[in-house]
Amino acid sequence: MLIGQVVGNVVATRKDGKLEGTKLLLVQPTDLEGRPRGGEVLAIDSSVDAGIGDRVLLVQEGKAAQHLLGRGTAAVDAAVVGVIDHVELG
Repeated sequence: MLIGQVVGNVVATRKDGKLEGTKLLLVQPTDLEGRPRGGEVLAIDSSVDAGIGDRVLLVQEGKAAQHLLGRGTAAVDAAVVGVIDHVELG
C-alpha cells in the first residue's frame, strides 16, 4: 500500500463495462512528508469518494485493485482504498 495525493479526475465517456460506475482519479504517490515519489498513477475509486487534494491510501497491484472492484478480471492496475485523516509517526 502507498500514500498519495489526488491531483486530478479523469473523465472517460466510454470505458470497459466492468469499470462502469467507477470514478477515475489521477494520484501522485508521495512519501510520508508529502513529497512526490515517482510519476502519477491512474486509479479507480469505487467506494471511498476521494477528491482532488485528498491524501489517500493507494494499492498499486492489479489483483488487489480487481478484488476491490468486485467484478472479476478487469483492466485495473491501481485503486484508492481509503482517505487519510492524519498520519502519526512515533
